[in-house]
Amino acid sequence: MKRVVIYILFFLVFALNTEAQCAMCRAVLESGEGQTAAEGINDGIVYLMAIPYVLVGGLGYLIYRKFNTSK
Repeated sequence: MKRVVIYILFFLVFALNTEAQCAMCRAVLESGEGQTAAEGINDGIVYLMAIPYVLVGGLGYLIYRKFNTSK
């Protein structure tokens, strides 16, 4: 337990500031002119986020169906 507390304190003290966007995406979104570009980037992020969940959910459903079918 003591080791876990040390790790948590280490990561809190030495946490780095990170940015979620690359420099080009940030420049386009901060310009204010390309609102359609901002909407497109946000839609792309949602699309990329959803695909793994859909795949894992489909695989889970297939496994569930395989083990719970009446013989």
